[in-house]
Amino acid sequence: MCQLLGMNCNTPTDIGFSFAGFRKRGGMTDSHEDGFGIAFFERSECSNNDNTNDDTVNDSTGLRLFHDNRPSHLSPVADLVNNYPIKAMNVIAHIRKATQGQNCLANTHPFVREVWGEQWVFAHNGQMNSEFIKRCQRLQDNGNAAHCQPVGSTDSEMIFCYLINRLKSSFKTRPDDQTLFNFLTTQCRYLSANGLFNCLISNGKWQLAYAGSLLFYLTRKAPFGEAKLSDDDLAINFGDVTTDTDKVTILVTVPLTENEKWQQLAVNECLIFQDGDVIYKDSPSQRKFLTVEEGIAIAREVGASV
Repeated sequence: MCQLLGMNCNTPTDIGFSFAGFRKRGGMTDSHEDGFGIAFFERSECSNNDNTNDDTVNDSTGLRLFHDNRPSHLSPVADLVNNYPIKAMNVIAHIRKATQGQNCLANTHPFVREVWGEQWVFAHNGQMNSEFIKRCQRLQDNGNAAHCQPVGSTDSEMIFCYLINRLKSSFKTRPDDQTLFNFLTTQCRYLSANGLFNCLISNGKWQLAYAGSLLFYLTRKAPFGEAKLSDDDLAINFGDVTTDTDKVTILVTVPLTENEKWQQLAVNECLIFQDGDVIYKDSPSQRKFLTVEEGIAIAREVGASV
């Protein structure tokens, strides 16, 4: 099963520590050898106004994106990411175990599309059923998916395009965030009913996390302590590299550290994080939690893991 890594925070933050452990799962401590990708939303000071004498700037983000179809634990691109401390507000990373589509850059997550003048980043782990894939292909063939078309051949990119097409056909202009969250939650649950579906989505301001099976998160804030990676012989005392006002939430398919308390999303639970906090939450009436072993077994059953 592919694995996801996300970060949402209230101040520009380097994800290097978490990524150092996560990348080891790309062919070293786990079998996700079919490439990786990582997207960074960084604070931007680009002006919204053509008048260069105007001092007002747009409170927006710029996007930096890296892809490699080599295993992340061997990738020179991953080396660059680890050695280049990029300070970002939102990060989405993905290590891939190919089940739909060959190993190539076009099939490497995360995927990026423009949505109402925003860059949206999407990464998925799981496997959609054949009937859903055929339905999406029919929509494309019939011209009913005009807003977004896949470039590669993965079911994951097809899902992302499906979401964007449903969104833009339902709303002529961008809805408010609460309406957007409600709509995305409904669509994510529909997708989860048509396959194995876990995802992260960000527009640079917020990050949505949806768990169809396994997804965990951890919020680091004062008082900060030491963290030890599970996949690497590396530890850090965050009290030495943070301020008392910092707040950083890390999301991952399987917990990255062995000495911190991770919170698990329930099956079919949807959250949106902003500035390190949960701002929207939609939980099923009966909350169910899978063990890591149960989640991997489900992935194997649908062909999304070996």
